[in-house]
Amino acid sequence: MKVRSGRTVRDLRRENRTAVLQRLYFDGPLSRFSLGPATGLSSGSVSNVVAELVSEGLVEEAGSVDSGGGRPRILVRISPRCGYMIGVDVGETRVRIELFDLALTELARVEKPLTGDRVGRNTRYDVGVVVGHLLDGIAEVLERADIPTDRLLGVGIGVPGIVARTPEDGAVVHGQTIGWDAVPLERLLRESGLLPETVPYYIDNGAKTLGQAEMWFGAGRGAQSAVVVLFGSGVGACVVSDSMRPGRAVEWGHLTVRVRGRRCRCGAQGCLEAYAGAEALLQRWAEAGGRPPEGADEETALTAMLAAAYPGESETGADGAGSGGRGAAREADATALAVLEETAEYLGAGFSDLINLFQPERILVGGWAGLQLGARFLESVRTYATSYALSYPASHVRIDLGTLGPDAVTVGAAILPLADFFARGGRAQETGPEEPAPAWRATLQQRAAH
Repeated sequence: MKVRSGRTVRDLRRENRTAVLQRLYFDGPLSRFSLGPATGLSSGSVSNVVAELVSEGLVEEAGSVDSGGGRPRILVRISPRCGYMIGVDVGETRVRIELFDLALTELARVEKPLTGDRVGRNTRYDVGVVVGHLLDGIAEVLERADIPTDRLLGVGIGVPGIVARTPEDGAVVHGQTIGWDAVPLERLLRESGLLPETVPYYIDNGAKTLGQAEMWFGAGRGAQSAVVVLFGSGVGACVVSDSMRPGRAVEWGHLTVRVRGRRCRCGAQGCLEAYAGAEALLQRWAEAGGRPPEGADEETALTAMLAAAYPGESETGADGAGSGGRGAAREADATALAVLEETAEYLGAGFSDLINLFQPERILVGGWAGLQLGARFLESVRTYATSYALSYPASHVRIDLGTLGPDAVTVGAAILPLADFFARGGRAQETGPEEPAPAWRATLQQRAAH
């Protein structure tokens, strides 16, 4: 049956379910009475939808509140264990896999270190190794939590690079800076047989998954428009606005900031990433005469650089006294400080482009390098950004750190199947014949045997 707008009754029921689930997810627990004005649905529609969701185990009672003289009103909330999601962050130093329940409580976590082969200025990551880490990690978190596979809503994966989609291969990754040229990642994972066909993979740019997380649960909540910056080995960004929800990844790191400048990992010259990414920042420190610790990974080396540039902050306690009573703090490494200050200017110039182009309410900085550099470094970036940007949009933007920490990309990746689940009104993917045993168990055993 169709209604006048062209939508079917089934469409309207799905939309009503979606509205109730989303409101309960972000604002719950709520009473049926409160859900009416919150969703715009009639009291009868709310009662019918809630009854349906309770009978399916998606919603449960959660106490009561006083109704101001009448009978107490029963509160309802989404049942955390009615569905599960896996979030994956394919970074440039590790692959992180986390299993969450519907309330985004972490149930299991696996991290796989990742190293690549140096080819010129690029580090090339073997596709087979990354896929193997993904399969092992997914199997391990499922084994640790021992959840029913039919309640797994999907696997969300954040990757570096541009993600395109084809009918034959699904998500295809074009990761120029990691040596991936049209890698059919979704097909490779699907062909492994690790998960049932009914469990979908959602693959997207890591900056976009970071942006998704910050907008849903972090420093972006309540903003109508924002740019969320991922600052790691390289740099990327996700733009979120009313016309771009749930966000669009932009290759901000490959914006040209200096004509005929430093060679970037992508092969071009003068990209922002060639100056402001953590990898380039450490290279520039070494080229200027600094001494990054030999054999250290990027995170350890960046920590050492910050300690050299700001020794008082690493050796001084909260009360301002030197730690251990060792007397005066070391002098700052002038080379490290100068490179960091120059990097702040490049980032500020890059932020000014984001301000002028998109005029966002907020710019939020995340990623492991962004979190390490922290508020101390961000003040210089703010100063440069406002000096380079047009005065009107610059006066209306707030530049802050993200609030979700190092797990933001995996949380955002896990939101991808969750958002799709809500869009379907809490209906799972169509199921096929039941498997005699979870395929991931056999896969884990086979891989362990080798």
